[in-house]
Amino acid sequence: MDFGMEVGIFLIYTACLMLIYFFGKWLLIPLKIILKVLVNSVLGGVALVILHLLCNNFEIFLPVNIITAVIAGLLGIPGVIGILIFFNV
Repeated sequence: MDFGMEVGIFLIYTACLMLIYFFGKWLLIPLKIILKVLVNSVLGGVALVILHLLCNNFEIFLPVNIITAVIAGLLGIPGVIGILIFFNV
């Protein structure tokens, strides 16, 4: 092997590593968004159920149905607070 071939192999390895880095970083952005939405949905659902159980003791109306579950899933804790305000004002 001559020196020119070794430099060519090094440049190919470098280019491949750079492509893997850029495409990997590009693919992680949607994964972060999906993870954030998933955590928000779980927190909203848990808050909705806990508040529903607590509100029954104090005679405050907080329905748990498919619409309120979707709102709590999409908006999280602020969505649950909005549902609570909407149904009790």
